[in-house]
Amino acid sequence: MEKKSSSSCVALWFILVASMVMIRAEVVRVNKSDSGGVIWSSAEEEGDLVRKGDADGSTTLLEELDGGFSSLDGMLQWAIGHSDPTKLKETAESVHQLSSENLKHSQLEFKEVMESLKIPSDAKLMQIAIDDLNNSSLSLEEHHRALQELLILVEPIDNAKDLHKLGGLSVVIRGLDNPDSEIRMTSAWILGKASQNNPVVQKQVLELGGLPKLVVMVKSSFKQEATKALFAVSSLIRNNVDGQEMFYAESGDLMLQDILSDSTNDITLRRKCVFLVADLAESQLETRNKVELSFFSNPLFLKSVVDLTASTDLDLQEKALVAIKNLLQLRTTEALVLKNFCDLDGALEKVRQQLQQLMLEDSQRDYAMDVESLRREVELIYHGKLEKVTVVPT
Repeated sequence: MEKKSSSSCVALWFILVASMVMIRAEVVRVNKSDSGGVIWSSAEEEGDLVRKGDADGSTTLLEELDGGFSSLDGMLQWAIGHSDPTKLKETAESVHQLSSENLKHSQLEFKEVMESLKIPSDAKLMQIAIDDLNNSSLSLEEHHRALQELLILVEPIDNAKDLHKLGGLSVVIRGLDNPDSEIRMTSAWILGKASQNNPVVQKQVLELGGLPKLVVMVKSSFKQEATKALFAVSSLIRNNVDGQEMFYAESGDLMLQDILSDSTNDITLRRKCVFLVADLAESQLETRNKVELSFFSNPLFLKSVVDLTASTDLDLQEKALVAIKNLLQLRTTEALVLKNFCDLDGALEKVRQQLQQLMLEDSQRDYAMDVESLRREVELIYHGKLEKVTVVPT
């Protein structure tokens, strides 16, 4: 039994050797060095190697080479999955006939193949992209490509933490001031991805002065730039007290109010904005020992949030209800302001009627019922708070 298991492992190992030889022959966009090894091409070419897939959604050779193999087992699975079953069987049978000397020779071949591939680490790829961004002689298109590569590479939290060590964070923040709108947009997007749920990167970006630049960018007339900048702002200050204080110091509250009150603003921007409001209000609830910010109780601000419930966009409507629910639970939010100035009663009733109509449609029923459940929760909290201030003393 032990001998059979060993033979099977040898067979699979040999398949891997054969497959790696095939990979070596098929790898594109590489240049041979003088020593006979293989080096990766510059970052502008490597953009074509990132995240590619077959038409049917399967993984390609290039995608696996670009950091897809986490181990030899993963490489072996790829080799088996991309080989002809009949040829695999023939190869496995032939392996059993090999002598010890031939097996040793194959092992040496495998080692040479692995050493020659020299697959770069994510850190190396990040460094190449950063170097390209620092290279003023490269074209604008090549800088775009380098940023797109960083956008993918910073997704893993450890890679995001390495960005500053490699000198990339200051380079990306510098991109926020670039005359080219695509560079500004992608730079903001990178900062947002790198900062998400990552206190280390949040602190680094704040210290490097990234937040004030992003707050200004949110006011951009370019829709995508404004949206990505607001995404980055949200990622930077989420669960970060220092970031939130800096945000308010930059008049971030007025920025939010302006976005919410202007119905001509892009719907995606308004969704992200009201989502951030809900998050900030929730953060205030979690730090009750601190002084609550006055802007949360500003009548104009509250009305701008309540008015969003009249939107025909269900997603925006739902996010507005979540924000209202969180705002209602703040000590400084006055129920009478919501009643008399914001007409929350009328707003909630209109939402109820709209949801009743949607419940008649099979495709919308489940979602409408979920939103109605949220609406009732808001109504209950609101009426409970209202009763406390309208009870006539005996």
